[in-house]
Amino acid sequence: MKDRYINPFTDFGFKRLFGSEPNKDLLLNFLNELIKERGRIETLTYLKAEQLGLSEFERRAVFDLYCESETGEKFIVEMQKAKQKYFKDRSVFYSTFPIREQAQRGQEWDFQLNAVYTVGILDFVFDEDKDSPEYFHHHVQLMETKRKRVFFDKLTYIYLEMPKFTKTEDELETHFDKWLYILKNLPRLQERPQRIQERVFQRLFKAAEIARFDPSELAAYEESLKHYRDLKNVIDTGREEGREQGREEGLAEGLAIGREQGREEGRKAGREVGREEGLAQGLTQGREQGLEEGRVKGRLESAKEVARQMKAAGEPVAKIVAYTGLTPEQIREL
Repeated sequence: MKDRYINPFTDFGFKRLFGSEPNKDLLLNFLNELIKERGRIETLTYLKAEQLGLSEFERRAVFDLYCESETGEKFIVEMQKAKQKYFKDRSVFYSTFPIREQAQRGQEWDFQLNAVYTVGILDFVFDEDKDSPEYFHHHVQLMETKRKRVFFDKLTYIYLEMPKFTKTEDELETHFDKWLYILKNLPRLQERPQRIQERVFQRLFKAAEIARFDPSELAAYEESLKHYRDLKNVIDTGREEGREQGREEGLAEGLAIGREQGREEGRKAGREVGREEGLAQGLTQGREQGLEEGRVKGRLESAKEVARQMKAAGEPVAKIVAYTGLTPEQIREL
């Protein structure tokens, strides 16, 4: 079955839903759900997405979306498809551009800044948070660590780890839940969910319907979808190879540990068995030796008693030696 709706994690899909003037109300609605605590944004203006450094030698930044509210607040909105080692660093670096561009040149300026928001919709999970499946909505500001209070509220980073959002349609409770459900499941839907019928979402489904594309839009979307699938395939292949390598390394390590533990346990068991066998053998040998010594001693005492009787009867020593096996010295000592 062909997809009915576009994939918002493709460049084309994300820009169509959130980065075009006809659909600006979708972005406005989504951002208002993200930052309810600061009040409602009434209007947005798209700004130039490419930001240049102060000189030709400085690195530039290219945002997915860059816009400004009616009160001068800046919004960077990024759809991040693949994990990057220094993604958080990049987010902080990107946020310096809208801060720096507020500097007023050629006149007195008191350094007052308008707020800057960086929003990351992530198709991956942070490594440090992978063991917290319920924690996917990060709202980050500068904090005074000892008092646990926000120190500066004009610089905000919002990250949504979309793989962790697992609510089903029946579990959707808030407007924000519905936004996340659509972003994650849109390309898999064939019909509009019964629980998502608000007007803004009707507009979204209409804008996302592939059948409404003209030939040039369809070609652009298919090319964008191909890049997205190629990237996902590379990531999945790398992950599978990593798992396979991990299994092999784990097996080798496990075998090595198992062999060493087996040898140690074998040595311990051998020592135990050796002690038990040695004790049993020692007891047996001691018993046999004791019996033999007892028998020898008994024969000697018996021989001495016979010798005493023969000596008392006046028998010659030579005869007593022949009868008892004692030596002449032993007989003389009796």
